[in-house]
Amino acid sequence: MNEEFTTIFEAGATLDHYRLEATVAQSGMSTLYRATNLRDGKQVLLKIPHAEMEADPFLLERFRREEEIGLHFNHPGIVKIFDGEHRSRLYMVMEWVDGKSLRAILNEQTAQGERKLPIERAVKITLGICNALDYLHKHGVVHRNLKPENVMIDGEGHIKLIDFGSAMKEDARRLTFAGSSPVVGSPDYISPEQVKGQRGDQRSDIYAVGAMLYEMLTGHAPFTGSNPLTIMNERLLSDAKPARKLNPEISPQLQEILFRSLERDPHKRYATAGEMSWELEHQERVSIADDAHRPVFEKRVQLGGRKILLYAGLALVPLLLFGLMLILALR
Repeated sequence: MNEEFTTIFEAGATLDHYRLEATVAQSGMSTLYRATNLRDGKQVLLKIPHAEMEADPFLLERFRREEEIGLHFNHPGIVKIFDGEHRSRLYMVMEWVDGKSLRAILNEQTAQGERKLPIERAVKITLGICNALDYLHKHGVVHRNLKPENVMIDGEGHIKLIDFGSAMKEDARRLTFAGSSPVVGSPDYISPEQVKGQRGDQRSDIYAVGAMLYEMLTGHAPFTGSNPLTIMNERLLSDAKPARKLNPEISPQLQEILFRSLERDPHKRYATAGEMSWELEHQERVSIADDAHRPVFEKRVQLGGRKILLYAGLALVPLLLFGLMLILALR
C-alpha cells in the first residue's frame, strides 16, 4: 500500500466533497468508509478499491459491474448507489444503512446462548429478502452471493440487500479472465449447481434464502464440515437434516417451505422469490409433500457413506494389485 493511498484514507480526511469518518469494513479488494457528504450533511458509505484491485482486470470489471447494476435499482430493500458527479479517483458512493447485518444479529443470539431467532422474526426477515429479490430478478439480475453478511437490517426490522460484486445480469457475458474461479458464492449458502461451476440463476438465490432461513430457525447452517470443500460437496450428496428435528416449534408447513427452497435440483425449487414469499405469507395453505425423500435424511446419509466406502475401496485396488505383484516377484 503506497503512501498516497494511506494518507488519503485517514479518518477526518476529505475525498472530493466527502469527509471520511470511520472505517466500516476492509477486505483484500476494497475498504468501506462511513463518510459525510459536505454538500448536504448526509451520511453515505464509500467503497474505495485498493490499488491492487484497480490493477486487476477481473476485479476491476466486477467493481464497475457492481456500480452499473446498482445504479439501476430503486427499491427500499436494495442499497442505493449514487452517481452523477466528477470524482478524482475510482470509488463508489452508496446509501448509508443505519443497522446491523443479519450475521451480527445471529452472532448476538449465539452470545446470549440462543442460536436461533424467533420464528416470526425469521419469517419477517425472509419475506423482506424475497421481496427485494423478486424486484431484482424481474430486472434480470441475480445476486449470486446472498449470505447473512450481505443482508442489513435497520432498527424497524426492514432489510436491505448489499454487496453486488458477484451479481450478474442474466443476459450478460460471463467473466472468464485467467485465474478466476468458476465458483461464486459462500460455502454455507451456495447452491449445488454453483458448486458444479454452473453460472446460476434466480433459483440459486432462492437456495441461499432457504439456507439463511434454515439457519435463522435452527441456529445451524444446513450443512457443516471441517472445511469449505466438505461443506459444498455435502450438499451434492445429501439433503439437509429436517429442520423440525432441530427446532420442534417449526410447523410442518414451514419445514416444507424449507424443503422446497433447498431442493438440490433447481427445477424442483421455487421458480421465483414471489412464489416462496406467497407460501411464507399463507403457510396454512401449503400442502405437505408425502414424497419418500422428505423425512429420510438418515437414509441419505447412509447412502452417502456407502458411496464413500465404495470409492475408498476402488482407490485401494491398485495398491493391492501392486502388493500382490511385489510378493510374486520376490518369490
